[in-house]
Amino acid sequence: MPVRPESWVRAAVFADGRMELSGDGTIFHCGPVGTAMWVALCQHDWQIDAAADLLAGLWRLDVENMRTDLVIWVDELWDAGVLRHHS
Repeated sequence: MPVRPESWVRAAVFADGRMELSGDGTIFHCGPVGTAMWVALCQHDWQIDAAADLLAGLWRLDVENMRTDLVIWVDELWDAGVLRHHS
């Protein structure tokens, strides 16, 4: 399912790597790993496979495990209401 952030989502990244996604009454916090995943997804037009390839290479992880982690994290963002379907 292709997704994108809701148009009202604003991301604030803090010096310690944490990130806050907010807007429309919603606030979602994540740590440095979630921030890196968000940035990788943004850089790769929300293509999970491409973001997983990038992060797996940077972090020296198995690309399939990274992809699974990204899918789980995108599901968390979806449940938090910060993502929408994109066709």
